[in-house]
Amino acid sequence: MPDIYLLLQMFVLLCVIGAIAGILAGLLGVGGGVVLVLAFFYAFQSLGYDNPQLMQMCLATSLATIIVTSVRSVLSHNKKGAVEWDILKTWAPGIAVGAVLGVLLVAQLRSTTLQIIFGVLAFLVGIYMAFGRSSWRLGETMPVGLARTVFSPIVGFLSVLMGIGGGSFGVPLMTLYGVPIHRAVATAAGFGVLIAVPSVIGFLFLDVSEPVPPLTIGAVNLVAFGVIIAMTLMTTPIGVWLAHKMNPAPLKRVFATFLILVALNMLYKVISG
Repeated sequence: MPDIYLLLQMFVLLCVIGAIAGILAGLLGVGGGVVLVLAFFYAFQSLGYDNPQLMQMCLATSLATIIVTSVRSVLSHNKKGAVEWDILKTWAPGIAVGAVLGVLLVAQLRSTTLQIIFGVLAFLVGIYMAFGRSSWRLGETMPVGLARTVFSPIVGFLSVLMGIGGGSFGVPLMTLYGVPIHRAVATAAGFGVLIAVPSVIGFLFLDVSEPVPPLTIGAVNLVAFGVIIAMTLMTTPIGVWLAHKMNPAPLKRVFATFLILVALNMLYKVISG
C-alpha cells in the first residue's frame, strides 16, 4: 500500500503544478503542456519514481490532461466563431497519423534520450517565443497538397515528443501562413484533441517498469491527471483575467527565457550525467 505521507506530498506538488500550468495557459495561450512535462519530471523524480521510462510517464500524463483542456478550449472558441474548421478538418488525418508515429517512437526510447529530444525542442520553442515576430510570413494561405501532407504529420509527431497540444507548433505555423493569431490559437486547440486522443490510447497500453506512482495505467498516471484537470479548470480563468488586465508580451519573453534555461539545464544534466 502506498505511503500516505508520500501520497500527500504528491497531491500538494500536483496542485501547485496544475495551478501554475492553468494560469500560464490562460495568460499566454501556450506553455501549459511544456510546464506539465517539466514539472511532472522533477516531481516524480523527487518522489522516488525515477525509472528508465520516466519521460514516457510525463509525456503520456500531460497529453491525457490535454484531451480535456483542448476540448473545453475549442468549444469556447467555437462559440465566438474563431475556429477555422476547414483547416482543422483537412489537417486532422495527417496530425493524427503523426501523433501515432510519435507514440511508436516514444515507446522505443529511453528516458534519457527523450530528455535530450525534449530539451532541444523546448529550446527551439523558447527561442521562437522570445524572438518570433507576428509579421513573419512563409505564405498568405495555409499549405495544401504535398506540403500539407508533409507538415501535418510533423505537427502531431513533434507534439507527442514534447507531450504538448497543438499550440507550440500549430500557432506559429498558422500565423506564418497568414492566419490571424486569435484564430490560430482557437484552431490549434482542435489540433490538441487530434494529437492527444490517439496518443493517449497508445500510451495506456505501454508497459512501464517499476517504480511508478499509484494508479498508473500504462504510462498514464490517473492521480496526476485528475488533480491537474481540477486545478487548471479553476486557474485558467484567472490567467485569462490577468491577460486582459496586463500586457502579456513581456511575460511571454520571461517565460521564453525560463523555458530556454530549463531546456539547457535538462540537456546539461543528461550530457554530464
